[in-house]
Amino acid sequence: MFDDLPPDLERLLTLRVWHAKWLTRIDKEIAELQRREAEREHGRRVRPAGPEWIVQLDIGTGRPPGQVRAGGRLRPCG
Repeated sequence: MFDDLPPDLERLLTLRVWHAKWLTRIDKEIAELQRREAEREHGRRVRPAGPEWIVQLDIGTGRPPGQVRAGGRLRPCG
């Protein structure tokens, strides 16, 4: 059936150990990638909403408010 496998027990056992080690490495990598993806998804779900408004300060002494961003739109102050 599998003519490409070695006919003796010693080499077959060696191949089995080698493949088992590779499967362990692959399984660990899969688990790590799944953990990272779950972390990213959790971060997306619990990320706080952005601020409803932002004040942009002017340049100069006292730095008075120059513009306000509310609802994604820019509105001048005063």
